[in-house]
Amino acid sequence: MSLVSVKNLTFIPQGACEPALDNISLSLPKGSRTLLIGANGAGKSTLLQILAGKKLIKGADVTIKCLDVFYQFPEGVTFLGTEWAMNPVVRSDIVVSRFLDSVGGYRYKERRDLLLDLLDVDLDWHMHNISDGERRRVQLCMGLMAPWDILLLDEVTVDLDVLVRHELLEFLKQDSEARGATVIYATHIFDGLNDFPTHVAHLRLGAFIQPPAPWDTTDKSRLSLCDIALQWLTEDRAHRRQLELKGRKMRGARRNTPGVPSDSETFYKKYTRPVPY
Repeated sequence: MSLVSVKNLTFIPQGACEPALDNISLSLPKGSRTLLIGANGAGKSTLLQILAGKKLIKGADVTIKCLDVFYQFPEGVTFLGTEWAMNPVVRSDIVVSRFLDSVGGYRYKERRDLLLDLLDVDLDWHMHNISDGERRRVQLCMGLMAPWDILLLDEVTVDLDVLVRHELLEFLKQDSEARGATVIYATHIFDGLNDFPTHVAHLRLGAFIQPPAPWDTTDKSRLSLCDIALQWLTEDRAHRRQLELKGRKMRGARRNTPGVPSDSETFYKKYTRPVPY
């Protein structure tokens, strides 16, 4: 039975000319751990935000536990993204112990304490006076202490040191296997991930090149996830550059006719002064 289902999803952000997601369909079983692989701007974050009910969509069927994610959002879904650490509220002068209690930590003491130890969090930290990595640990403790059925992770391990990241991934894998919980994880860091996913998907320019497909963790003869991601992203860039030759807006340096400055260059040269050293 599919726990997470998406059918014919196309999403065009307001003011955009091209879709951020183009005809996306997927079906994920309970207990699966899906890794989303794609270049920056491929649509990974957008897909996770839609699954989390954070973006209104039309003309597509997106359900979790057979409930519409926007109109009947199901219980037990946790979304953790990178924007949390930039919220001014979580950068205020509040002690971590009080912060966790304010979001219900006292209800989940056993899991909270397990996560505090695993993430190496000091309850006496002040949120405004800690590093981004330490603030990320507090976010993960806050988001994971309530048992979840579906966990949507968007690049939340980017600030963690390698030890904490390794132990967190082990915890998520064991928790998923023990409780039949489902994980969808978008990341660009592949070290130590070979044994984590049950499924791997490849997004390119908003479309699936490979929808979530089973990943055999016992097959030691295949390329590592890091090597596969490097190969896929190299192909993605080559594909995009071919589209640019056919008229798609180009990235990179704008090489105009040699010796002919751009309009902005001509303008700013009038006011530029040598930089003193």
